[in-house]
Parts: sequence; structure tokens; C-alpha cells
Amino acid sequence: MSLVSIIIPVYNSEKWLDRCIESLVTQTYKNIELIFVDDESTDKSIEIIKNYQKNFDFIRLASINHAG
Repeated sequence: MSLVSIIIPVYNSEKWLDRCIESLVTQTYKNIELIFVDDESTDKSIEIIKNYQKNFDFIRLASINHAG
């Protein structure tokens, strides 16, 4: 089974993030990695992703830093 990488851009997405992640982690195809790319969110998006990371080892988090 091939690994499928799913990249999800995130910016202040706390309202929809739980629904998005739940949909992805309940897929029948299990050889996946979820890569969330945060663009300096100011809401609880990062916290939500980190909470899911505790239970799912295929969730990754990357952050964009515009400060340099």
C-alpha cells in the first residue's frame, strides 16, 4: 500500500479543524500522513492539531514564520 501524504493549509481554522481532522482520521485507507502547515494562526488551531497528534502518530505539523 502506497503512502498518501495529505497537506492541509491552516490559518485561523479552529471552527472547521475538528471536522476536517475527524474526516481524515476515519478514512478506510490507513497508510496516510497528514501534514498541517500553519501560517501563523492566532486562534486555537495549533492547539487542536497538537491534541490530535497525541493520539495519531501520522499527523505532522509545520509552521511558516514570516519574520525571517
